[in-house]
Amino acid sequence: MKKLFVGNLPYAANETDVQNFFASHGITIDNITVMRDRFTGQARGFAFAEINDDAVAANAVETCHGQEMLGRAIVVNEARPMTKDGGGGGRDRGPRRY
Repeated sequence: MKKLFVGNLPYAANETDVQNFFASHGITIDNITVMRDRFTGQARGFAFAEINDDAVAANAVETCHGQEMLGRAIVVNEARPMTKDGGGGGRDRGPRRY
């Protein structure tokens, strides 16, 4: 099973919209999860798609990356595993001094 990152989604897009986008390009997605803000429930502009067939997943990246969905060029690539520190990008400032 391959997990794909689908980014630069319109904030109005939901799971059905993303599923239909891939279907219009001949790609069948096994599972799609649009990531949402935990407090407001609003979409965050990206999703994760799971595809059981590695060849279909590679075709999805090649076919759909850069295509327009609801006025935005979306990003489709293989999802990277989450790092131990959860990403974030901030630098360690050391212990706080009060």
